[in-house]
Amino acid sequence: MQTAYPPNILPSDGKSYYFGKILNESEEQRFFNNLLDEVAWQHDEVMIFGKKIVTARKTAWYGDREFEYTYSKMTKKAKLWIPELLELRKRVEEVTGLEFNSCLLNLYHSGEEGMSWHSDAEAELGKQPAIASVSLGVERRFVFKHKTSAEKIELQLEPGSLLLMTGDTQKNWLHSLPKSKRIKEPRINLTFRNIKRLKIR
Repeated sequence: MQTAYPPNILPSDGKSYYFGKILNESEEQRFFNNLLDEVAWQHDEVMIFGKKIVTARKTAWYGDREFEYTYSKMTKKAKLWIPELLELRKRVEEVTGLEFNSCLLNLYHSGEEGMSWHSDAEAELGKQPAIASVSLGVERRFVFKHKTSAEKIELQLEPGSLLLMTGDTQKNWLHSLPKSKRIKEPRINLTFRNIKRLKIR
């Protein structure tokens, strides 16, 4: 059953909702430890200025089917769900009232690893994608920046918390996970998404 949404944290041009913790401490630790061991983690590969870069952070991609998904000009193929991810997806769907058919995971080994400014606006996600982001492990700072005004909105993503980005958020806002040398512990981020069926050319 869908719970009431918290207030929109964006002042305009998008809808994003921070639900806070949706997992208790023991659940969060169980999911973190199990996913750390059982997910098929691989170093990510992205194209930057025409050069293939292998990132320090690791990623994994799971879904209902072996979807293909392209970001940073690199195409990935999803693996089929594992039980822990299905359990987490169910919790996220209960809280948001939405359905998701895939999940992109990121493993940041410490605060030395982060994510630069970007938006999740790939064609496979549709025009107004809903992306549900679950955080496990150490708390990290997360920042939105408006693409036109450069206005910034910051929040701290707690372990076991849920952030939902929807509406025109990806169209009008960038987001990033800034690096921090003082953070030594790892974080796992799960972004539940819906891959849309693309038109056959």
